[in-house]
Amino acid sequence: MRVDGRSVAAMALRVLVVQHGEKERLPGDPGLTAIGREQAEATARGLRRTGRPVAVWSSPMRRAVQTAAPIARALALDVVADARLRERMNWEGPDTQALDEFLDEWRRASDDRSFVPRGGDSSVAAAARFLAALDDLAAAHPRGAAVVVSHGGVTTDALRTLIGDEHVVALAPAVIAEGVPCCAVTTLRRRGDGWSVDGVAATDHLAHGSAGRSAHPPV
Repeated sequence: MRVDGRSVAAMALRVLVVQHGEKERLPGDPGLTAIGREQAEATARGLRRTGRPVAVWSSPMRRAVQTAAPIARALALDVVADARLRERMNWEGPDTQALDEFLDEWRRASDDRSFVPRGGDSSVAAAARFLAALDDLAAAHPRGAAVVVSHGGVTTDALRTLIGDEHVVALAPAVIAEGVPCCAVTTLRRRGDGWSVDGVAATDHLAHGSAGRSAHPPV
């Protein structure tokens, strides 16, 4: 179908979901390491070459905000923080929950998508809030491209909801088990009232030295 010489697919919103850069291995709300900041800058350069996105949205967690900042500067856009883009679970520290217990709950939440951990949301609930945020983004910006900076767990949760585990593994075999590489880009496209997946965890925009680093384990 074409409208005024342009295909409807070409007019639809494309969302580039960016995994945050390498984070400090600290509890609570850690920021990026020096390597993580380099990854964010490389991602900003790569996204600037893809055209002019219309918006940059981000999780409010520090590692995501610090990744979004150079991207927004490169694109001359403001960052819109949305709490629905936060990670599925977050370890607040040993005074709140033992690390081993947190990691056990992370694994259980990955294996059983309905399980509700102490430190966050079930995989199903995390995916629902993430996709609700994207729906609002699409309502605000129905066409063009937009950047969303988020986290590996909740991004994978959303992919599992959208296309199922078998298709996720076919597109990116290690993502469910090992996580999303730092600053990898997953591309979603608006299709009517839903979303299709154009690509998962692309890292070709990154320098060779940082492309293989994963954001998981989750602490």
